[in-house]
Amino acid sequence: MRTMTLAVLLVTLSLPGAAQSGGGQGSTGEVLASVNGKTITRAEVEKSIAADLAKLEQQIYDLKKARLDGLIEEQLIATEAARRGVTADALIETEVTSKQSKVTDEEIAVFYGANQARLQKDLNAWRDQIRTFLNTQKATERKQVFVDQLRQQSKIEVLLKGPAIFRAEIPAGGAFTKGPADAPITLVEYGDFHCPFCKRVQPTLTAVLAKYGPKIRMVYKDFPLDNLHPQARAAAEAARCAGEQGKFWEFHDKIYAGDPDATAPTMQLYAQQVGLDAAKFEACRSTRKFQSQVQADGVEGTKLGVSGTPGFFINGRFLSGAQPIEAFAKIIDEELAGRP
Repeated sequence: MRTMTLAVLLVTLSLPGAAQSGGGQGSTGEVLASVNGKTITRAEVEKSIAADLAKLEQQIYDLKKARLDGLIEEQLIATEAARRGVTADALIETEVTSKQSKVTDEEIAVFYGANQARLQKDLNAWRDQIRTFLNTQKATERKQVFVDQLRQQSKIEVLLKGPAIFRAEIPAGGAFTKGPADAPITLVEYGDFHCPFCKRVQPTLTAVLAKYGPKIRMVYKDFPLDNLHPQARAAAEAARCAGEQGKFWEFHDKIYAGDPDATAPTMQLYAQQVGLDAAKFEACRSTRKFQSQVQADGVEGTKLGVSGTPGFFINGRFLSGAQPIEAFAKIIDEELAGRP
């Protein structure tokens, strides 16, 4: 995936003699370059890096939002401190420091047990540092409770607007799908059959499909990560061979339920278990009939900004990783409610 900096976004390309469209500066029809008389427009440039631009815009918004929240918090504390006739530090001491619970030895032991593999040293070597960390964590949590109380008592109007939602255009042709073609929600997965995170998210996807029923259509795209999972591409091609006989999803489920093994005996076993014509399946698999289709999916995903698996697009909106069902439901519910 290409690396970009904000400086790239702030540079305006201007070539002497370059023609301008009637839209003027900033118009999507604005010509940014001309090569032997053939023009390249702003729309062409921005479309080719739309996913990257969307991620940068979201990062900029997140930075602004975090700082805005911090300034709002500071103002709320200052106002409450003035109302009580005390300093902000004194207010924090009264409402946060004095009210937070003390860290117990049991809590330290629990934290150490959960992180022992990374800490390596014995508990006594880490006890003071763990206590400090947990005390800081408790103070942060207690302060958040106090700030939330102040928010509820105050009139706050936030005018900062988020960036426009990026929606990728993803062709479904040639992909395996399940669910109504006219469903209001299309969930596209770019997956790697041997990716442990892809395997982990399968029960979540099953729950999502059960929750929304005919309102959702699932589309599967291949994104094998050859450097991490050298047999994943063979598994993807074999699954497409199963799909040729109408058994893609059954084969898909067999692969994810098993070990990351795409050797011929394992693939042939799965073919038998899902009821495929063994000879047709093996002829398809061994000749790598669907090699180009699997490759095309990977190229397509990379252009859309997918860099790891699983990667999802819900009505074109990107969601990365093995997320819990709540993350899927949030976007799906927004889409169903007609929110942008």
